[in-house]
Amino acid sequence: MKFQLIRSATLRMEYGGLTILIDPMLGPKHTFTSFAGIEDNPTTDLPLPISEVLKNVDLILVSHQHQDHFDVQAQEMIDKSIPIFCQPGDRENIETHGFTNVMEISNEIECQKIKIKRTSGQHGTGSWGERLNPVSGFVLQSPSEPTVYWVGDSVWCDEVQHALDEYQPDVVITHSGGAELEYSGPIIMDAVQTIKVCEAIPTSIVIATHLAALDHCKTSRKSLRIAATEAGITADRLRIPGDGEQITIEKDI
Repeated sequence: MKFQLIRSATLRMEYGGLTILIDPMLGPKHTFTSFAGIEDNPTTDLPLPISEVLKNVDLILVSHQHQDHFDVQAQEMIDKSIPIFCQPGDRENIETHGFTNVMEISNEIECQKIKIKRTSGQHGTGSWGERLNPVSGFVLQSPSEPTVYWVGDSVWCDEVQHALDEYQPDVVITHSGGAELEYSGPIIMDAVQTIKVCEAIPTSIVIATHLAALDHCKTSRKSLRIAATEAGITADRLRIPGDGEQITIEKDI
């Protein structure tokens, strides 16, 4: 498995012989409106040209259709024939942007040698969670690769605990920016919840993403690292990549 964080929740993975692009947000800095009244989003530019982000991509995974996970630039610039996998209920809207090869994952699908299984989550709690749901995560499995659980836009909840228990992933990718809207509390994991993931599956590598590029994200890379160190979570166990950074993880981790 080769992982590259692009920015925020957008990442590339070379997995099972395929190159997968996840939650593409491809617009330049300050393309769309602020979420928290601080500054327009994204708050940072892409670390590499869009042509490099899209190079040799075989398929795209979209966890849900919020603007910071599938933005206007992605809708305009991605090849309309590329396979896109999404959660139930999102296919029709994605197709309105001209995409011709969109498939919903209700439970699981198989793509060449990769099994992709959908998981549930909670995009916050209370009324905000009700407004922002549904969201999805995905588990990727392949004989030649570590099992990967991409949590998606979820706080720590029973659904996340269940997925960890059921799949025992080798690698967990969290959205850890502690994003908040007005009176919402965290709508994705913050430092405390990311540490809960590390503690819940102590043999796994956790990769924290969805940090530093949106104005409603309150957890920084620095504060997450400090909190993890205080909790006894080493940098080998909790990886906090910078934009553009690449990580390679073999199956026998």
